[in-house]
This record gives sequence, structure tokens and C-alpha cells, in this order.
Amino acid sequence: MSSLRQQAKNLTPAPLWRAGRDSWLALKHAASWPLATLHPWRRDSVRRLADLKDAHRGERAFILGNGPSLRTTGIGKLKDEKTFGMNRVFLAFPEWGFQTSFLVSVNDLVIEQSAADITALPMPKFLSWRSRLFLKPDDQTIFLHTTYERPKFAKDARGRLWEGATVTYVALQLAYHMGFDPVILIGVDHSFASKGASNTTVTSQGEDLDHFDPRYFGRGFRWQLPDLDMSERAYQMARDAYEADGRRVLDATVGGQLTVFPKVEYNSLFRS
Repeated sequence: MSSLRQQAKNLTPAPLWRAGRDSWLALKHAASWPLATLHPWRRDSVRRLADLKDAHRGERAFILGNGPSLRTTGIGKLKDEKTFGMNRVFLAFPEWGFQTSFLVSVNDLVIEQSAADITALPMPKFLSWRSRLFLKPDDQTIFLHTTYERPKFAKDARGRLWEGATVTYVALQLAYHMGFDPVILIGVDHSFASKGASNTTVTSQGEDLDHFDPRYFGRGFRWQLPDLDMSERAYQMARDAYEADGRRVLDATVGGQLTVFPKVEYNSLFRS
């Protein structure tokens, strides 16, 4: 928050500040609504999301975070599973010998700098509506109306989805929309070597220590430092939504630091 804005907040009674902020957000989202709802690209995406609603009811799915623990996870076991990959997971595809079932990416910096690679991927790709600024749609692109503000858990992905400070939360909402149960997290280490104020944009000065591949956010790549507190808030909302529907999210991350979801040992999920 800028120093001027912080000063204004300090001088304004809290209820008045919250009311003003809520009004500003409502106007902001009202202004974005027409394009995010009526544009032909979004209308096509909404139709395809309608086809996916509960299409995988009762099937299990894995959501792959991109933490260093992926290097010590038996990824080969997932070749015939339904999988959500995120952001620059495609760097691992040649080594794994297979691709994830879906790709999810909503961060502007990631999409802008990886647009050509993302466009070339042949699987269904769930991208933020903002990504239209960086790439053209194809028959595998589904645009999502995602926002930074106004926390919610979307049970129907045709409307607005809150990003929850992590693309993993968007993937959890998509998995819910499709009907998956259980949904199993791996590679969600929930810890970072890089330090600094949450959401600060930085430029990498060397190899990436926070993800499974040193090239992930390698030298010269611009990215935003994580907001772990906000993502934990989002994860708790996801757990509550799944459990209210009699479904489960499990965390099979090897050595992960996230404590929101029930833990399960990864190898126990497969027949020996």
C-alpha cells in the first residue's frame, strides 16, 4: 500500500474506509463485467465450462504444485491419472514423458512471458480473461473470469473466480466444478527461499530455488513474491466447500509445510 493511501486509511474511520473500498470494488467489477460476460471468446468459454460441469463426478484428480518436492515425487505414477498442471509445469514434460490433463494459469507475468509456450500446448488450458492481452485463443483455450479481490469459492466456474493469491486455488475451484473427488495436492511445498513483501514484483537474478526446475523463474524472469497467509485463507475456504459437499481435498506433498488439508502418504494412493 502506498504511503499516501496508508495515511488516508489511518485518518478514515474503519467502517467508512471499508464501505468506500467495497463500493470502489463493486464499481470496478461492474465495469469489467460486460467484456468478461458478453465477449464472444468468453461466451464460447462459458459454453465449454458448461459441458465440463460435473463431467468427472466421483473421479479422482491430482493438482500439481510446482515446488521442489516434485523432484522427489514419483510423478510417473500419474501418467494415467487426471492431472492439473499449472503455470510453467510444461518444463518437466520432456523428462516425465507425458503431459498433464489440463493446464491452469492466471498470473499476468507468467502468461506474458510464457505466452508462446502456453499457446503451443495441446491440452485444455484454463487461462485468466486478462491473458487475451498476451495470446490469441485456440480450440483448447478456456478463458476464466478471475479477480484478485472479493474472496469467494466458486462452485461454478462459469462465473467469477477469486484467485486467492495462488493458482492452486483456481485449480481447486475448477476441480470442484468438474466434480472430482478426491482431489489430491502434490508439489504444494508452501515454503519459499525467496524473501520479501508479499506480491512484490521481482526479477530473478539466478537459478530458481523455489520450484522444481532452476529454469522455472530463472535469471531475468519477472515474478511476484508469494502471499502465504492469503493463500492459506483461500485453502481453508476450499476445504470448507469440498467438505460441505461430502468431498475431500488431500495433501500428498512430500515434506510440504501446508497444514490446511488432511495429509496422505503419496505412494499409498497407488496399488503396489
